[in-house]
Amino acid sequence: MGDWIRRFHPAPNAGSRLLCFPHAGGSASAYHALSAAVAGSTDPLIVQYPGRQERFKEPCAERADEVVTAVLDALPPPVDGKPTILFGHSMGALLAFETARRLAAEGRAVAALFVSGRPGPSLPQRPARRKPVDEMSDAELIEDIKQLSGTAGDLLSSPDFLPLLLPPVRADYGIVDNYVYRSGPRLGCPVTVLSGDKDPGVTVEGGRAWEGETRAAFSFHMLAGGHFFLDDHLPYLASLITSVLPERTAGQHA
Repeated sequence: MGDWIRRFHPAPNAGSRLLCFPHAGGSASAYHALSAAVAGSTDPLIVQYPGRQERFKEPCAERADEVVTAVLDALPPPVDGKPTILFGHSMGALLAFETARRLAAEGRAVAALFVSGRPGPSLPQRPARRKPVDEMSDAELIEDIKQLSGTAGDLLSSPDFLPLLLPPVRADYGIVDNYVYRSGPRLGCPVTVLSGDKDPGVTVEGGRAWEGETRAAFSFHMLAGGHFFLDDHLPYLASLITSVLPERTAGQHA
């Protein structure tokens, strides 16, 4: 699957695949535990963005559609007929949503979309509390990361790690800042939204705005925590994902 997809726990015989998009500044390893939790029930595929970890020498992506196109090109051909479940956190939620749209437009089966830590895509995506990233100094960017608690403080204070950390974070913030929502057909799959009750960037209204993107079932889950609340709720997320697996729901309806 090339450079864009990691398979930590391959399950090629599963009846579906789970495609996961990390948050801004994140890498595929952020979903290693989720991959382990659902492996066997579905085939977990984790997106690895350029500019980090083993891809650190590559230029970072600059636009959402650039990432979506590259990921779709890396996926197995549609002839295998397996439905895809998509999950994304924060920036990854936007990328998962746009990928779901593209898959649906191509007639490829999308079983469900899970998003977290991101207001509905039709709303402004840059938080009102911060400037556009291209106007932020490194110090301001570091302070914003600290407010979200997305990276350990010792890394943010390390002169050795900052040159590796800041470029992908800045590039990913740019993807969010430059995201353009385009009206289109509603998704035909269920959409599940998760949010932290102390997340400074997602209100209840913002989370519920995702409902307008589907003509199927919609659910909203408010959980305890800040922007990275899922770190404490992995079993809950895994149970939600496995509950919508096509083979399981088919058995329930039999």
